[in-house]
Amino acid sequence: MNPLRNSADLVEAHLVVIAGGPEGKPALDPGVLVGYRPGRRVDDLTLRLGPRAHLRSGTVIYAGSTIGADLQTGHHVIIREQNTLGDHVKIWNNTTIDYGCRIGNRVKIHTNCYLAQYTVLEDDVFLAPGVTIANDLHPNCAYSAECMRGPTLKRGVQVGVNVTIVPMVTIGEHSLIGSGTVVTRDIPPYSLVVGNPGRVTKRVTELTCTTGVAPSGHSFRPYAHLLGGGASYSGAVDTVDSDSEASESEKSDSGEQR
Repeated sequence: MNPLRNSADLVEAHLVVIAGGPEGKPALDPGVLVGYRPGRRVDDLTLRLGPRAHLRSGTVIYAGSTIGADLQTGHHVIIREQNTLGDHVKIWNNTTIDYGCRIGNRVKIHTNCYLAQYTVLEDDVFLAPGVTIANDLHPNCAYSAECMRGPTLKRGVQVGVNVTIVPMVTIGEHSLIGSGTVVTRDIPPYSLVVGNPGRVTKRVTELTCTTGVAPSGHSFRPYAHLLGGGASYSGAVDTVDSDSEASESEKSDSGEQR
Protein backbone atom coordinates (compact mmCIF):
# COMPACT_ATOMS: atom_id res chain seq x y z
CA MET A 1 0.00 0.00 0.00
CA ASN A 2 1.28 3.44 -0.87
CA PRO A 3 1.72 5.26 2.48
CA LEU A 4 0.90 8.57 0.76
CA ARG A 5 -2.32 7.34 -0.82
CA ASN A 6 -4.56 9.41 1.45
CA SER A 7 -2.36 12.48 1.66
CA ALA A 8 -3.95 15.73 0.51
CA ASP A 9 -0.46 16.90 -0.42
CA LEU A 10 0.14 14.11 -2.91
CA VAL A 11 -0.63 15.38 -6.40
CA GLU A 12 -1.03 12.05 -8.22
CA ALA A 13 -0.63 9.06 -5.91
CA HIS A 14 -0.43 6.50 -8.71
CA LEU A 15 2.80 8.09 -9.96
CA VAL A 16 4.66 7.61 -6.65
CA VAL A 17 6.42 4.46 -5.44
CA ILE A 18 7.69 4.53 -1.84
CA ALA A 19 10.48 2.08 -0.96
CA GLY A 20 10.88 0.37 2.41
CA GLY A 21 7.27 -0.49 3.24
CA PRO A 22 5.55 1.01 6.31
CA GLU A 23 8.87 1.55 8.10
CA GLY A 24 10.09 3.65 5.18
CA LYS A 25 7.13 6.03 5.23
CA PRO A 26 8.30 9.60 4.63
CA ALA A 27 7.74 12.47 7.03
CA LEU A 28 5.95 15.30 5.24
CA ASP A 29 5.31 18.76 6.61
CA PRO A 30 2.08 20.49 5.59
CA GLY A 31 2.33 22.07 2.15
CA VAL A 32 4.57 19.43 0.55
CA LEU A 33 3.76 18.34 -3.02
CA VAL A 34 4.98 14.91 -4.13
CA GLY A 35 4.45 13.58 -7.65
CA TYR A 36 3.83 16.93 -9.37
CA ARG A 37 3.27 16.32 -13.08
CA PRO A 38 5.83 18.21 -15.23
CA GLY A 39 4.74 20.42 -18.10
CA ARG A 40 7.19 18.82 -20.53
CA ARG A 41 6.85 15.37 -22.07
CA VAL A 42 8.41 12.63 -19.93
CA ASP A 43 8.14 8.98 -20.94
CA ASP A 44 8.33 7.57 -17.40
CA LEU A 45 6.44 9.64 -14.84
CA THR A 46 7.03 7.26 -11.94
CA LEU A 47 8.58 8.94 -8.91
CA ARG A 48 10.63 6.41 -6.96
CA LEU A 49 11.17 7.82 -3.49
CA GLY A 50 13.49 5.99 -1.11
CA PRO A 51 12.62 5.22 2.50
CA ARG A 52 12.64 7.64 5.43
CA ALA A 53 12.53 10.90 3.47
CA HIS A 54 11.93 14.05 5.53
CA LEU A 55 10.35 16.77 3.39
CA ARG A 56 9.79 20.20 4.92
CA SER A 57 7.01 22.63 4.03
CA GLY A 58 7.07 24.13 0.56
CA THR A 59 9.00 21.23 -0.97
CA VAL A 60 7.83 20.18 -4.45
CA ILE A 61 9.10 16.92 -5.97
CA TYR A 62 8.07 16.35 -9.58
CA ALA A 63 7.04 12.99 -10.98
CA GLY A 64 9.63 11.06 -12.97
CA SER A 65 12.73 10.97 -10.73
CA THR A 66 14.54 8.29 -8.71
CA ILE A 67 15.59 9.28 -5.19
CA GLY A 68 17.51 7.17 -2.68
CA ALA A 69 17.07 6.65 1.05
CA ASP A 70 16.98 9.34 3.74
CA LEU A 71 16.47 12.42 1.58
CA GLN A 72 16.12 15.59 3.66
CA THR A 73 14.87 18.90 2.31
CA GLY A 74 14.57 22.35 3.79
CA HIS A 75 11.69 24.70 3.02
CA HIS A 76 10.72 25.56 -0.57
CA VAL A 77 13.00 23.05 -2.27
CA ILE A 78 12.18 22.13 -5.89
CA ILE A 79 13.33 18.82 -7.39
CA ARG A 80 12.36 18.57 -11.05
CA GLU A 81 11.76 15.46 -13.19
CA GLN A 82 14.28 12.98 -14.61
CA ASN A 83 16.74 13.42 -11.77
CA THR A 84 18.65 10.66 -10.02
CA LEU A 85 19.61 11.22 -6.37
CA GLY A 86 21.60 8.82 -4.21
CA ASP A 87 21.25 8.05 -0.50
CA HIS A 88 21.54 10.54 2.37
CA VAL A 89 21.20 13.65 0.20
CA LYS A 90 20.40 16.92 1.99
CA ILE A 91 19.01 19.93 0.13
CA TRP A 92 18.28 23.07 2.12
CA ASN A 93 15.96 26.06 1.80
CA ASN A 94 15.05 27.73 -1.52
CA THR A 95 17.20 25.48 -3.69
CA THR A 96 16.16 24.21 -7.14
CA ILE A 97 17.42 21.03 -8.81
CA ASP A 98 16.47 21.35 -12.48
CA TYR A 99 15.71 18.28 -14.57
CA GLY A 100 18.17 15.67 -15.82
CA CYS A 101 20.75 15.93 -13.01
CA ARG A 102 22.68 13.09 -11.38
CA ILE A 103 23.53 13.48 -7.70
CA GLY A 104 25.52 10.92 -5.73
CA ASN A 105 25.45 9.73 -2.14
CA ARG A 106 25.94 11.94 0.93
CA VAL A 107 25.73 15.16 -1.10
CA LYS A 108 24.80 18.33 0.79
CA ILE A 109 23.38 21.30 -1.12
CA HIS A 110 22.87 24.38 1.03
CA THR A 111 20.37 27.26 0.74
CA ASN A 112 19.62 29.38 -2.34
CA CYS A 113 21.45 27.15 -4.82
CA TYR A 114 20.54 26.47 -8.44
CA LEU A 115 21.60 23.33 -10.32
CA ALA A 116 21.01 23.65 -14.06
CA GLN A 117 19.86 20.73 -16.19
CA TYR A 118 22.31 17.88 -16.82
CA THR A 119 24.61 18.70 -13.91
CA VAL A 120 26.54 15.86 -12.24
CA LEU A 121 27.51 15.88 -8.55
CA GLU A 122 29.40 12.80 -7.47
CA ASP A 123 29.48 11.34 -3.94
CA ASP A 124 30.29 13.61 -0.95
CA VAL A 125 30.07 16.92 -2.82
CA PHE A 126 29.21 19.99 -0.73
CA LEU A 127 27.70 23.23 -2.08
CA ALA A 128 27.63 26.24 0.27
CA PRO A 129 24.81 28.84 0.10
CA GLY A 130 24.26 30.74 -3.13
CA VAL A 131 26.08 28.44 -5.57
CA THR A 132 24.87 28.89 -9.16
CA ILE A 133 25.52 26.27 -11.83
CA ALA A 134 24.99 27.04 -15.54
CA ASN A 135 24.50 24.74 -18.54
CA ASP A 136 24.08 26.88 -21.68
CA LEU A 137 27.15 28.42 -23.32
CA HIS A 138 25.14 30.41 -25.88
CA PRO A 139 21.62 31.23 -24.64
CA ASN A 140 19.00 31.49 -27.39
CA CYS A 141 21.29 29.77 -29.90
CA ALA A 142 19.39 27.55 -32.33
CA TYR A 143 21.38 24.56 -31.06
CA SER A 144 21.22 25.28 -27.32
CA ALA A 145 19.01 22.28 -26.60
CA GLU A 146 21.38 19.90 -28.39
CA CYS A 147 24.58 21.02 -26.66
CA MET A 148 23.18 21.97 -23.22
CA ARG A 149 25.22 20.35 -20.44
CA GLY A 150 26.04 21.33 -16.89
CA PRO A 151 29.39 20.82 -15.18
CA THR A 152 30.64 17.66 -13.48
CA LEU A 153 31.84 17.90 -9.88
CA LYS A 154 33.86 14.83 -9.01
CA ARG A 155 33.87 13.01 -5.69
CA GLY A 156 34.42 15.13 -2.58
CA VAL A 157 34.47 18.57 -4.22
CA GLN A 158 33.73 21.38 -1.73
CA VAL A 159 32.30 24.64 -3.08
CA GLY A 160 32.20 27.91 -1.09
CA VAL A 161 29.46 30.54 -0.92
CA ASN A 162 28.31 32.47 -4.02
CA VAL A 163 30.41 30.46 -6.47
CA THR A 164 29.42 30.38 -10.16
CA ILE A 165 30.30 27.33 -12.28
CA VAL A 166 29.98 27.60 -16.06
CA PRO A 167 28.73 24.82 -18.37
CA MET A 168 30.65 21.70 -19.34
CA VAL A 169 33.65 22.08 -17.03
CA THR A 170 34.90 19.26 -14.79
CA ILE A 171 36.13 19.95 -11.26
CA GLY A 172 38.52 17.24 -10.11
CA GLU A 173 37.94 15.21 -6.97
CA HIS A 174 38.45 16.78 -3.54
CA SER A 175 39.04 20.25 -4.96
CA LEU A 176 38.10 23.26 -2.82
CA ILE A 177 36.50 26.27 -4.56
CA GLY A 178 36.82 29.50 -2.57
CA SER A 179 33.94 31.89 -1.92
CA GLY A 180 32.93 34.10 -4.86
CA THR A 181 34.99 32.18 -7.41
CA VAL A 182 33.85 31.90 -11.04
CA VAL A 183 34.97 28.52 -12.43
CA THR A 184 35.50 28.85 -16.19
CA ARG A 185 37.74 25.86 -17.01
CA ASP A 186 38.51 22.31 -15.96
CA ILE A 187 40.14 21.99 -12.54
CA PRO A 188 42.65 19.27 -11.67
CA PRO A 189 41.95 17.03 -8.64
CA TYR A 190 42.95 18.28 -5.16
CA SER A 191 43.14 21.94 -6.23
CA LEU A 192 42.45 25.09 -4.22
CA VAL A 193 40.76 27.57 -6.59
CA VAL A 194 39.97 31.27 -6.01
CA GLY A 195 39.10 34.40 -7.99
CA ASN A 196 37.32 35.48 -11.18
CA PRO A 197 38.21 33.72 -13.33
CA GLY A 198 39.10 30.92 -10.94
CA ARG A 199 42.83 30.29 -10.45
CA VAL A 200 44.51 27.24 -8.98
CA THR A 201 46.68 28.48 -6.09
CA LYS A 202 47.88 25.30 -4.40
CA ARG A 203 47.04 21.73 -3.52
CA VAL A 204 44.31 21.43 -0.89
CA THR A 205 46.63 19.17 1.12
CA GLU A 206 48.98 22.16 1.55
CA LEU A 207 46.27 24.41 2.99
CA THR A 208 46.76 25.34 6.66
CA CYS A 209 44.08 26.47 9.09
CA THR A 210 44.21 30.09 10.30
CA THR A 211 41.93 29.75 13.34
CA GLY A 212 44.38 28.08 15.70
CA VAL A 213 41.56 25.94 17.13
CA ALA A 214 43.12 22.56 16.33
CA PRO A 215 45.57 21.05 18.86
CA SER A 216 48.40 21.64 16.40
CA GLY A 217 47.45 25.32 16.14
CA HIS A 218 48.08 27.26 12.93
CA SER A 219 50.08 24.41 11.42
CA PHE A 220 46.97 22.21 11.18
CA ARG A 221 46.24 21.06 7.64
CA PRO A 222 42.50 20.24 7.36
CA TYR A 223 42.86 18.18 4.19
CA ALA A 224 46.12 16.39 4.93
CA HIS A 225 44.20 13.13 5.42
CA LEU A 226 43.60 13.03 1.67
CA LEU A 227 47.26 12.18 1.16
CA GLY A 228 46.59 8.78 2.69
CA GLY A 229 43.98 8.12 0.02
CA GLY A 230 46.49 8.33 -2.81
CA ALA A 231 45.98 12.02 -3.58
CA SER A 232 47.81 13.13 -6.66
CA TYR A 233 48.00 16.51 -8.38
CA SER A 234 48.76 17.06 -12.03
CA GLY A 235 47.82 20.71 -12.58
CA ALA A 236 49.84 23.92 -12.71
CA VAL A 237 49.56 26.48 -9.92
CA ASP A 238 48.53 29.95 -11.11
CA THR A 239 50.11 33.11 -9.72
CA VAL A 240 47.88 34.79 -7.13
CA ASP A 241 48.21 37.57 -4.61
CA SER A 242 48.63 36.08 -1.12
CA ASP A 243 46.14 38.48 0.51
CA SER A 244 43.37 37.62 -1.95
CA GLU A 245 44.12 33.93 -1.50
CA ALA A 246 43.64 34.16 2.25
CA SER A 247 40.33 35.99 1.98
CA GLU A 248 38.81 34.01 -0.89
CA SER A 249 39.76 30.47 0.09
CA GLU A 250 37.75 30.40 3.29
CA LYS A 251 34.91 27.91 3.36
CA SER A 252 32.15 27.67 5.97
CA ASP A 253 29.58 24.94 6.50
CA SER A 254 26.92 26.40 8.77
CA GLY A 255 25.76 22.93 9.79
CA GLU A 256 22.59 20.90 9.70
CA GLN A 257 19.10 22.17 8.93
CA ARG A 258 17.40 23.49 12.04
